[in-house]
Amino acid sequence: MSELKPYNSFFNDVIQTINSARYEAYKSLNKHHIGLNFEIGKLIVKNQEVNNWGKSIVDTLSTDINKQIDGIKGYSPQNLWRMRQFYLEYKDEPELLELTTKIPWGQNLLIMHQVKDREERKYYLNATDKLAWSRSVLLNQIKADSYQNHLANPKQSNFEDTLPIHLSEQANEALKSEYNLDFLGINKPVLERELENRLIENIRDLLLELGYGFSFIGNQYRLKLSQKEYFIDLLFYHRFLKCLVAIELKTVEFEPEFAGKMNFYLELLDEQEKQPDDNPSIGIILCPTKDNIEVEYSLRTNTKPI
Repeated sequence: MSELKPYNSFFNDVIQTINSARYEAYKSLNKHHIGLNFEIGKLIVKNQEVNNWGKSIVDTLSTDINKQIDGIKGYSPQNLWRMRQFYLEYKDEPELLELTTKIPWGQNLLIMHQVKDREERKYYLNATDKLAWSRSVLLNQIKADSYQNHLANPKQSNFEDTLPIHLSEQANEALKSEYNLDFLGINKPVLERELENRLIENIRDLLLELGYGFSFIGNQYRLKLSQKEYFIDLLFYHRFLKCLVAIELKTVEFEPEFAGKMNFYLELLDEQEKQPDDNPSIGIILCPTKDNIEVEYSLRTNTKPI
């Protein structure tokens, strides 16, 4: 038992060191990320003013960015519009802008969209930073009108004592954030991205390989459901089968979740893109290898042709 005490102390020191480093990495990453989004928003506003460009320029910009930089979610039209709004909201508010660099983009969006009063916005920006609120906690605090409660009854708390674990949780959430992964260019495995780019570059050969009748529609084809966006690696239309054909590219052995994801994509395609005289959409999952029994079980309950 006596040997456990030194080890437990040693173990706790290692965990604390890891969490501390992760949090410092998150802070540095986040500051650059928020700063980048502000600058992109500024560029959009300035160029629209100078060149008298309308709304369509944002769609064009999103498409062209994603040809060069893999960051589908982070540079979607919807998020580029958010960056534009972010710039307009904070360009004349240096104090608030500084606070925005201390919290994740997702929390910033929540505050920007749901809180309009300057002092109230300042409170939630500060509280999210100081108390390391996750997005879900922040949303609940806004719904519970935490700001008004704070004004009516400011309280002392033990946050200083309990904060380290919350900082660790926020760092973990931020480092897995889809926006940060896009910002770092690691939203999609590099090998899959290279494979997709090579197929696009050689689309004629790919069509010949697939067979006669395929017409290429696009890559990273965007679908939207509620407030979320989804992207199909490659989308074709088959002129003789009269249906859409979605292709997902994988560089690893087949996994059951691939089928579930494809089934979901086909459901969206049939709901949103299929024409009345089209047949049900078809999904193709390209993998280097597979376990036949695993594939059979994965497809057994799926309702779509994969």
